[in-house]
Amino acid sequence: MATYLVTGANRGIGLEYCRQIKEQGDQAIAVCRDSSEELDALGVQIETGVDITSDKSVDTLAKKLKDTPIDVLINNAGIVERISLDNLDFESMRKQFEVNALGTLRFTKALLPNLSKGSKVIIMTSRMGSIDDNTSGGSYGYRMSKVAVSMAGKSLSVDLKPHGIAVGILHPGLVKTRMTGFRDDGITTEESVKGLLKRINALNLDNTGTFWHAKGEVLPW
Repeated sequence: MATYLVTGANRGIGLEYCRQIKEQGDQAIAVCRDSSEELDALGVQIETGVDITSDKSVDTLAKKLKDTPIDVLINNAGIVERISLDNLDFESMRKQFEVNALGTLRFTKALLPNLSKGSKVIIMTSRMGSIDDNTSGGSYGYRMSKVAVSMAGKSLSVDLKPHGIAVGILHPGLVKTRMTGFRDDGITTEESVKGLLKRINALNLDNTGTFWHAKGEVLPW
């Protein structure tokens, strides 16, 4: 039985990750700031009060889990705040960097002692962080923070490869969640996570550091 740790696990994609991980017979450690009724009902291990932008908060969790081996670390926590050129809210942009990029790197670094040869680190990013694929502009804070976290994932893939740890940089697709406003043209969290888990299962040291769509397409940087 493998142990998966999922951040941002109280709703959306994170919640569905935990549900499907449990369904496949593995252990899920659900990490979030606050739990939810849906997460409580899953019957998985839940660690609340965790703020990935806080060194103290992350270090407290790392100490609590110091004897827990982790096979797959899924950095799913993230935020989006829409910012256009006509409304450049730099404080919002800083906040998105703190959560989406720096928070992800902070959390991964703190949990590295729990990983070993054969473990995997997953960076949940977005196609909106692809420079080559940007044809609509806007969303400055979100796009820029996702470019940054994808670069963090690429660097991690190089630094962790000698230790036998692979890194996957994954785009979930356009998913019907609160983050996307439950768009009618989005896919369900169930469909998205099924694809994401396939990508995680296929991740190895030969394809570490690759930017994948949940459907299996390699995405441009």
